[in-house]
Amino acid sequence: MKRMILFSAAFAALGSMTGTSTRAEPTALYNTAKQKLLSGKPIVGGTIYTSDPNIYCAMAEAGFDFLWIEMQHSPLTFSEVARMIKACKGAPAIPFIRVPDATEGDIQKATDVGALGVIVPMVESVSEAEAAVQYAKYPPVGRRSQGGGQYGELWGGDYRKSANENIMVIAMIESPNAAAIADKIAAVPGVDVVFAASGDLGSFTGYAMDDPRYEAVIQKIHDDTLAAGKKLGGPFTWHDRKGFTFFQAAGEAALIKAGAKAMFESAKLYEY
Repeated sequence: MKRMILFSAAFAALGSMTGTSTRAEPTALYNTAKQKLLSGKPIVGGTIYTSDPNIYCAMAEAGFDFLWIEMQHSPLTFSEVARMIKACKGAPAIPFIRVPDATEGDIQKATDVGALGVIVPMVESVSEAEAAVQYAKYPPVGRRSQGGGQYGELWGGDYRKSANENIMVIAMIESPNAAAIADKIAAVPGVDVVFAASGDLGSFTGYAMDDPRYEAVIQKIHDDTLAAGKKLGGPFTWHDRKGFTFFQAAGEAALIKAGAKAMFESAKLYEY
């Protein structure tokens, strides 16, 4: 299977990050985005809103570590997303899904269609973060049911044994109430990344991004997440902020526009 990497030395670090116990036998880590993050390197995901498999594949081959498949703020269905992911089986970018809601049904469908990252919006409590981990992980760590899906076709026959170590849970903090308990959300075993939702934090607080009060909220999330030993996420525009290693980049429409503009500018055909 493409991207299959066997490792044993990183068990202790992986166990502490996911909250799962380590095993004596080697485990296959085929989530290359997670492996890169565990090694201390930053990862970047391009955002997908369209159901077109050709555009999905172009994004998956463009150099991103993962794709942020946007199902909270798009009309995408799980049937469409399943086709998109299958169309680019073996592509370098790992499929992550921001689920429509943090429900058992939505998280189960996301993992069944092959997502190795579950991005959970609007986490407002410790119990929500704990539930998301439970829904994303098989027993004994969680209570994900073993149903049908294309995950085996994508990730191999040993998927049931290796899924818990490969699936990442990203908890999004989007409100001041959530920011106030960021330390507790970050401490939940099985939460891999805490994502500071820059736009919604501004929307919910009413603070502009250059307001010191806004910066104080972001700094609290930063400090609480790193103190818990978890990874910290934010928009790609924050790629030079200390401590942030998980980034959401622009969507396909913005990248197509930027690419076309760069082409014309390089040819000096138009003035911008």
